[in-house]
Amino acid sequence: MSLLEIEALDAGYGDLQILEDVDLAVEDGEYVTIVGPNGAGKSTVMKTIFGLTSHMGGTITFDGEEITGLRPDQIIRRGAVYVPQNDNTFPSLTVRENLEMGAYILEEVPQDQLEKVYDRFPILREREAQTVGSLSGGQQQMVAMGRALMLDPDLLLLDEPSAGLAPDLVVEMFDRIDAINDGGTAILMVEQNAKEALRRCDRGYVLVQGQNRFVDTGQALLDNEEVRREFLGG
Repeated sequence: MSLLEIEALDAGYGDLQILEDVDLAVEDGEYVTIVGPNGAGKSTVMKTIFGLTSHMGGTITFDGEEITGLRPDQIIRRGAVYVPQNDNTFPSLTVRENLEMGAYILEEVPQDQLEKVYDRFPILREREAQTVGSLSGGQQQMVAMGRALMLDPDLLLLDEPSAGLAPDLVVEMFDRIDAINDGGTAILMVEQNAKEALRRCDRGYVLVQGQNRFVDTGQALLDNEEVRREFLGG
C-alpha cells in the first residue's frame, strides 16, 4: 500500500473545477515530482491533499487511512506537512520562534528535533535570533522547510521550493531536499525547474489542464521526446 494514494480526484475552488480524475501515489520514502505548464493544477493537487480546496470527488488515502476532506491540523497530526510557495514564514518572528511554531501541536518543543533542523541548516543556528523577514530568500525557504520538519513527518509536500531563488542557490536547495529524502522522509514536490526536479526524483507526473498526462520515472520522462518537446523546452 502506498504512503499517499490519490484516486480519481476532482477538486477546485468554490464551483470552479480545476482537477479532473487525477491519480497519484507516493511510496514510503519515495521522491515524487509534479511538473506541467502554468495553470495545469499542480499547486491545486497539493492544496487538495492538505484540505485547502473544494473537494468534488475521488479519494485521498494517507498511510492506509482516508483523509479526504480533513482539516489541515488533522492531516498534520497524521504525519504529512505542507510548505506552500508563498507566505510560508512569519517574517516578524525570529528564526527560532518560526521553527518552534512548527511544533505547535505538541505540548513542548522537541529539542532533539530542533537540533536536527539546525544540523541540516547550519545557517539557521547562526541566525536563530534574527527576524525571518530580514533573511535572504534562500534562508527564508530553509526556515519554512525546517519548521515543517519539526514534527519529523513521513511526507513533506513542497510547492515550488526554488521559486524566486538566485540561480546559484537553486542547486543548493535541491541538494538539501535530496538530503531530507535520503534521511527517510518521502517528498511530493511541485517544481517550476522541471528538468532539475526530474533528474533528482524517483518518479514524476506531468499534469496538463488538471489531468494526468504522463507518469514514469524521472529519467524516463526526461528521455521522452514528447515530454521534452512540449514541457521541457526541447
